[in-house]
Amino acid sequence: IMGVIDSFREYREEMLKALDHPDLPLHNNASERDIREFVKRRKISGSTKSEKGRKFRDGLASIKKTCFRLGLSFWEYSSASFQGKPPDLAQLVRARYHDTPLP
Repeated sequence: IMGVIDSFREYREEMLKALDHPDLPLHNNASERDIREFVKRRKISGSTKSEKGRKFRDGLASIKKTCFRLGLSFWEYSSASFQGKPPDLAQLVRARYHDTPLP
């Protein structure tokens, strides 16, 4: 028990940081759910043949999930990208979450 108490004292500030941001979740379930679809596909079909392929797949997955969270069509975003006129996702994310304080 003393070890647990000592550990709490040592990491108290980090452990209680969530109290400063009650609007943030205490878990990472949303992040875990975000990647579950891709993990299942990888298990079924196997991994990519190269590191370059993995990075490409992961990049597309990230863009797809970002579009979904912003309410954008991934296919419309992809089409606009191929035409050289993609919306600025970083700007859209900032605009959507500008009122949300970061820890």
